Amino acid sequence: MAGGKLKGGGDEPITDINIVPLVDIVLVVLIIFMVTATYIVKPAIKIDLPDAATGENVEPTSLGISVAADGRLMLDGEQITEAALTARVAEEFAKDKNVVCLISGDKEARHGDVTHIIDVVKGLGVTKFAINIDPTSTPAPTVPG
Repeated sequence: MAGGKLKGGGDEPITDINIVPLVDIVLVVLIIFMVTATYIVKPAIKIDLPDAATGENVEPTSLGISVAADGRLMLDGEQITEAALTARVAEEFAKDKNVVCLISGDKEARHGDVTHIIDVVKGLGVTKFAINIDPTSTPAPTVPG
């Protein structure tokens, strides 16, 4: 019998609970969640950010603009043209004058491409923007005074 042997003809209650099947089920469900969680992650384009030791935390962003190494533009992870980016930034600025743009440029992106996007954002009236970096633990180089 699954509950073990009963003494006295089956009139005594079962006092032991076998928890092994419960543990097996919980572990199987945990494994299923771990495997499926990797497929739920939103796909993103890899941007290799430059390192800087003097970065600061910024306010939560409203718009995330990325410039890829080949010059492609992304807005919040979706590829976009410059004209559509301009229209979207202008639309967000019309809704909220305190809109914040976080601009990410790949290490291999041309400096002029990133500077052009900064000019576009500033030209639309956005005054709150930041350059995204990967902070490092190395101190910033000191300039002899």
